[in-house]
Amino acid sequence: MTIWILGATGRTGREIATRVAARGGTPVLVGRNADRLGKTAADLGLDDVLVTGDLPGAIAKYRPTVVVNTIGGYAETAVPIARACLPGGHYVDLANDLVAMPRLLALHEEAVAAGSTFVTGAGFGVLGTEAVVAYLSAARPTPSQVRVDALPSVAIEGGRLGEALAQSIVSGLTSGGLRFENGQMIPTRLAADPREHALPDGQTAKSAGAPTGELLAAHLSSGAPDVVATSGLMPTARVVRAVLPLAGSLLRIPALRRFAVRRMAAIEAKPAPRPREHSWGHAVVTWADGTTREGWLRAGDAMDFTSSAAAETAVRLARGEGRAGAYTPAQALGAELAEAAGGTFVICQP
Repeated sequence: MTIWILGATGRTGREIATRVAARGGTPVLVGRNADRLGKTAADLGLDDVLVTGDLPGAIAKYRPTVVVNTIGGYAETAVPIARACLPGGHYVDLANDLVAMPRLLALHEEAVAAGSTFVTGAGFGVLGTEAVVAYLSAARPTPSQVRVDALPSVAIEGGRLGEALAQSIVSGLTSGGLRFENGQMIPTRLAADPREHALPDGQTAKSAGAPTGELLAAHLSSGAPDVVATSGLMPTARVVRAVLPLAGSLLRIPALRRFAVRRMAAIEAKPAPRPREHSWGHAVVTWADGTTREGWLRAGDAMDFTSSAAAETAVRLARGEGRAGAYTPAQALGAELAEAAGGTFVICQP
C-alpha cells in the first residue's frame, strides 16, 4: 500500500500523508526540495521521502500503488502523471474545474484496459455535493433536474495564496458561467442565480452560480439533463456580479492573465478562523413526475474534509476496492465515501 503524496510539503499534502498513515497506508513524500521534504517528514514522524524533478519517470520506475497529486495545475499535470501510473497503478487528484476534470475523465478507456483507477475531485469540492446527489438518486430513475450548492467553511492559516489557487480562481473567472440544459453544457452569466440558504444548523450562507467541477459531477452521477451549480465562494453582491463578466473577458488576454496570477499568488492572507462551524454540500433532485428530494452533507472545515476524503480514496484504491476506469469520487467508490471522510448526510423530509 505504497501511496505517493505529490506536493507533500503543502498544508493539504501534509494532512493527507498523516491521514494515510493513520489508515494503515505507507505514505511517501515526493517533491523537488530535499530540505523541505526532510523537515516535513520529521515533523510528521514519517520516514519515506523521494526527491525527483521527473515525476512521470519516477512513477514509471518505482511503481507506487497509488499516486495522490496535490501540486495543482491539474489541467497540465494530471494526464501525464496519471498515464505514468499505467498499467495497474492508481491516481487521485483534487481538481475542481471544467478543464482539468474532463481531460482526466477522457482517459477512462485507457485506465480500464490497464486495470487502473483514476479519481478526480477527491475533496470537498466535487465530493461534498456529488455524494448528496448520489445518495438522493440511489435506486431511483434518472432525474430530470439537479441543483447543487457548495458552501465550504475554511480556516485560513495565513501566508501566500500560492500559484495553484490563484490559477484556479483566474480560470473560473475566464470560463464564465455554465450550466447543463437538455444534456448539453451551455454558457450562462457568471455568478447568476444568487441565493441565501437557511442551513440545517440554523445559520445562513450565500452562493451564486459558478463553473466548477460540482456541475459536471452532478450531471455524471445523476444523468440529469438539466443541472445548475452554485458556490459559496462566488460573490453575491450586485455590484461585484455586474463587473465579473468584464473582468473575465480581460483575463482571457494571456499577458493580463499571467499578471493576475502572479499578483494574486503573492497575496499574503491573514490567519482567520472558519466563518461557520460547518461546511455544507447541498442538492435538490427533481424527477419528471414532480417528485423532489433535498439533502445536505455536513462536514467541518472543508480543507480537513478534503484531506480526509483524498486519504480515504487513496487507501481504498490501494486495497483494491476501486473499479478500473476514470471517475469522480462518488462514481468510483459510492456516496458513503463522504461519510467515511467525516461527513454526515442530513436528508430533508418531503
